[in-house]
Amino acid sequence: MDSPSPSHVNWEALDALIIEFIKSENLIEEPPSPPPSPSSYSSSSYQHRLLILQIRRLLQSGHIDSAVDLLRLHAPSVLDDHRLLFRLQKQKFVELLRKGTEESRNSAIDCLRNALAPCALDAYPEAYEEFKHVLLAFIYDKDDQTSPVVNEWSERRLFELAGLMTSVLRAHLHAYDPVFSMAIRYLISIHKGFCFRQGISSPITNLTERLLLEERDLPATPQESLFEAPPFDEVDIQALAHAVELTRQGAVDSLKFAKGDLFQAFQNEICRMRLDITMLDELIREYCVYRGIVNSGGPNASSQGTLLAHEPSVSNQPESESTLSADVSLEVRSGSNKLADTDMDSPGTGDASIQNPEAEERHPFGSAVGSHEDCSTSAMYRHKASKILQRNKNRGICDRNKRKRWKGRHEVQVNASMSEEPQVSEISSAGDASGDKEDTYEMMLAVKELANKGMAAEVVEEINDMDPTFFAENYIFLFQLKRIEFLKLVSVGDYSRALKVASSYLGPLATRDPALLKPLKETLLALLSPNEKFSGESLPFHALSTSLQVAIGRKLGIEEPQLMKIIRATLHTHNEWFKLQMCKDHFEGLLKIDLLKQVDSSLLNDTLSKSLSNDVCSNTCSQGTATSSSKMHDDGSSPSQVSSTGDIAPDEAAILKVMEFLALPRADAIHLLAQYNGNAETVIQQIFA
Repeated sequence: MDSPSPSHVNWEALDALIIEFIKSENLIEEPPSPPPSPSSYSSSSYQHRLLILQIRRLLQSGHIDSAVDLLRLHAPSVLDDHRLLFRLQKQKFVELLRKGTEESRNSAIDCLRNALAPCALDAYPEAYEEFKHVLLAFIYDKDDQTSPVVNEWSERRLFELAGLMTSVLRAHLHAYDPVFSMAIRYLISIHKGFCFRQGISSPITNLTERLLLEERDLPATPQESLFEAPPFDEVDIQALAHAVELTRQGAVDSLKFAKGDLFQAFQNEICRMRLDITMLDELIREYCVYRGIVNSGGPNASSQGTLLAHEPSVSNQPESESTLSADVSLEVRSGSNKLADTDMDSPGTGDASIQNPEAEERHPFGSAVGSHEDCSTSAMYRHKASKILQRNKNRGICDRNKRKRWKGRHEVQVNASMSEEPQVSEISSAGDASGDKEDTYEMMLAVKELANKGMAAEVVEEINDMDPTFFAENYIFLFQLKRIEFLKLVSVGDYSRALKVASSYLGPLATRDPALLKPLKETLLALLSPNEKFSGESLPFHALSTSLQVAIGRKLGIEEPQLMKIIRATLHTHNEWFKLQMCKDHFEGLLKIDLLKQVDSSLLNDTLSKSLSNDVCSNTCSQGTATSSSKMHDDGSSPSQVSSTGDIAPDEAAILKVMEFLALPRADAIHLLAQYNGNAETVIQQIFA
């Protein structure tokens, strides 16, 4: 696999993943439609994710009975696991004592007699000892930091229990996060690990450290008495362990819980990683506005890059719970065992005991002022924008009315029976973007859409009208556009105009840059096949249109979305990591990472990539990157490498054996085996000698 250069990312595939994400999370306004049937997967998954979030919030705030009521109503079989029931009842006992009133103490005694003690008898072997230990909470104060039950009093236990129940319910209800949400976790995790192991300074650390938190939910574990461990394939165990940073035993337990399903186990583990949902929504909205997926009206998207770049770091403590700051919050009446009104807060609001304490310091989306504001408000750009927009309106290009409107995460009330759609109440936006800024976006998007459709001559016309100096500074784009125009003319038999384009533009540009001579010769070969119909699918218009969009956006003072930088950098390190591992990623198909790399680069040669050298990865991730000299088979299923010593690398069984016994990454196991002629037993003996 070649490393994706700054221009070699399939942005159309990313668009599809983003659209699926914002639809599944109800972040955009959709036209009214009949209520979905109960069997509707998307609706059911969204409802289940809301349910899980409600239960999570209830547990975090100490309202155990309300959480148990919801579990009995929507997932009663989960409570058949007496291990979970015991932990819930033990936490309920502690929370009743925490209130400190005579009534709550009497309730704690009732809980002890009627629920906790019976559960302790058959929950798990250590449960009765834990039961006796928690009784000490009667005589030791919650503020006594030297007491033997200080851990039982710790509010951290609430967050651990909430995380555990989230993991269990997610797997039980198959309510996994959207594919993009899982993919971004996975890519960032690999990016962090790769940069650490290779000693590389990541250019996106400020984003990744705040987006992917260090905290993970506790894993769901199988009931040993109900499901004995089968002989799992060692390939699956090692693939899972190294993909999500588990011990070998942790990978085995995860596979046991998933009943041997590797991909389900992977989804269970990847969803345990915690994201800052507020920040993720901001990144996605910025990207959607930039790409023309949603309307640019509303918060100023161009300024968001500045907002995200200078945002204070997010605390990784579980008490902060920044991942939930934009989601469902619960208000439960004191002393009540029933779920009260449930609402979904706007970003940065909610229960202070659960929210990120720094959330209030964040500005509303788009409240910051972009560093290039003056560019879009000039009279020159306003005049040019009106002309370009009028022409494209006549062409049917860039109709902003056809775009969806971003609504974000709204206040939602979920019916207790889960039979009705959430009732959405509108949240006022942070403010509308100025008309000048919207026009600037429309100019950029118009050029992008024209390029997407292969309308090369029109693209050149619009760009020249917008900025006559653009092609002088970016002549590679002019060459590619005129190349498309030449091929279109040849395909319709207009050879005279085609040759005029070649002699007027392609020839002089190739004279200026000898690297263009080869693609020029290949282009002229089209004259040998005049009957071959020109097909837009034969040329990567989407890749060219995105590269043009980035370059023109910069000219207009529109910053590239931070999400594009994250994807470029993480895809690059994903490739480099699996080159070092000398194997194929088992999970890239599940997360559609392989689609993000499927770019036809026949039109975008190396010189075009060089023209984008200011993009992330061009002089950051690629620097200091250690690449493997190994080559994979076409299917990527097994390595066929040449080691650094020139010998053929060991077979797969030897690699897995060393990985298993020494708990080593694949690359380290291969390097060790290469030193001992591929003999796994010798390697193990030498290590333990």
